[in-house]
Amino acid sequence: MAQVTVPDIGDLESVEVIELCVAPGDEVGPDDPIVVVESDKASMEIPAGAAGIVQEVLVEVGAAVTEGQAIAQLQVQDQEDAQADSGAPAGEDARPAPEDPAPPAPLADPSPVGHAAPSAQAAPLASQGAGTLAEDGGGTASEEDDSDKASQGADAFAEDGGGTASEEDDSDRASQGVGALGEDGVRPASEVLASEAPAFETLAPARPPGSGVAAEPSPGAQIYAGPATRRLARELGVQLAEVPATGARGRILKDDVKRFVKAAMSRAAAIPGEGAAGIPPIPEADFSRFGPVQVLPLGRVRALGARNLHRSWLNLPHVTQHEEADLTDLEAFRHSLKGEAQRRGLKLTPLPFVIHAVCRALKAFPSFNASLDAAAQNYLIKGYYRIGCAVDTEQGLVVPVLKDAERKGIWALCAELAELAAKARSQKLGMDDMQGGTFTVSSLGAAGGTGFTPIINAPEVAILGVARLAAKPVWDGAQFQPRQMLPLSLSYDHRAINGAEAGRFLMHLAGLLQEADRFEL
Repeated sequence: MAQVTVPDIGDLESVEVIELCVAPGDEVGPDDPIVVVESDKASMEIPAGAAGIVQEVLVEVGAAVTEGQAIAQLQVQDQEDAQADSGAPAGEDARPAPEDPAPPAPLADPSPVGHAAPSAQAAPLASQGAGTLAEDGGGTASEEDDSDKASQGADAFAEDGGGTASEEDDSDRASQGVGALGEDGVRPASEVLASEAPAFETLAPARPPGSGVAAEPSPGAQIYAGPATRRLARELGVQLAEVPATGARGRILKDDVKRFVKAAMSRAAAIPGEGAAGIPPIPEADFSRFGPVQVLPLGRVRALGARNLHRSWLNLPHVTQHEEADLTDLEAFRHSLKGEAQRRGLKLTPLPFVIHAVCRALKAFPSFNASLDAAAQNYLIKGYYRIGCAVDTEQGLVVPVLKDAERKGIWALCAELAELAAKARSQKLGMDDMQGGTFTVSSLGAAGGTGFTPIINAPEVAILGVARLAAKPVWDGAQFQPRQMLPLSLSYDHRAINGAEAGRFLMHLAGLLQEADRFEL
């Protein structure tokens, strides 16, 4: 019995487990990943290091693990089994280990870019060529890929761990092998960070190996592609997030990239002068011709949000309808609760009341608390209510989720909103805090205008935008009266919701917000 442990992670105190790649009873090879771990900037796989059968997985998704910590128990194959599997004659080593194998490279500081070091019982990863793991994650890569990665040695995993390397760097490593790591066997963190900052990418979900079905990239999953595939994609200008994967567990192979390019070229040829999606591209401009230009990166959170919003805008037929809700009576009720709010240490805004009313409206209109299936033929009606609330942070917009919102009163909603907003702004939100939303509310509060067009948080089918509450003169049939009016903007997927349904939903919601005595504290 052998233990698979967390390798050297440099100066990091811990890394987070973001994916379990095996289950008890699974048979694995030396290069098959056991788990995927991630720091704040990059991710990497920890391989088994030896062939055997997984007896127990000792960690869970979301767990923080430290260097040397055991993550799995492995029943290692005996020598004869290993030789039989490899086709080597009994009593002979299938692959003699080098006399002085290079030590495995630690994760680059501050990101876990490097390759995994196996436990003491496992074969040295440097002698196996970690690049093979990077390409197919335990499956079989093409002969060209194997030869390419075998020459690169352990350093190839630094590229797959989230960063990128230039073509020149690849050729250098191909000729240098493990020696490219440096005289002490460790690639300096400064070299990794200086070449290119590690990139975080969201991508395609895992799928059973050998299923023969292409795995489409989806929000929240991770891209798996080896160095050779990534290099090919860079040379062809292909975004790997857009490439359907056919490799084991959603691994993108070189053939996938080639098929994607061939299909894109066919579509572009059918529509002269337009992009692959039939959309004329925006021409690039050299702004430095007109004056000084400063280049600032979007940052991980903002860039990820931009991709998700762009995907939603292109795939969903958005329609936005506007309405105003009279909150005059509700505002009087809210102000009467100021003393109790101070006693509880809370700031009571109109938002908890809006969310409370939204949950009641969703119960009356179930198709708004739903998703469409992939073929847009069926509603997936959800029997739970998890309301996403957009929070503006220095890093960008994030959307934590209020769980079981329909079961909570005003004070509970107010306290949870404050807690989630604080966690968002201090970058302490966990994955569970941001998953499983059924409907989103985006409130601009005092900073908002008279209305806006929020973009749907797919796979949800609707989102409510809340602008600035303002006093307005409203005609009561005899004269104008000052009323506190709240602008509401409902964006919805027109495949799932039509205009009449959206109008009824908004009117129902506005009516609920006028009934101050119907809110549960």
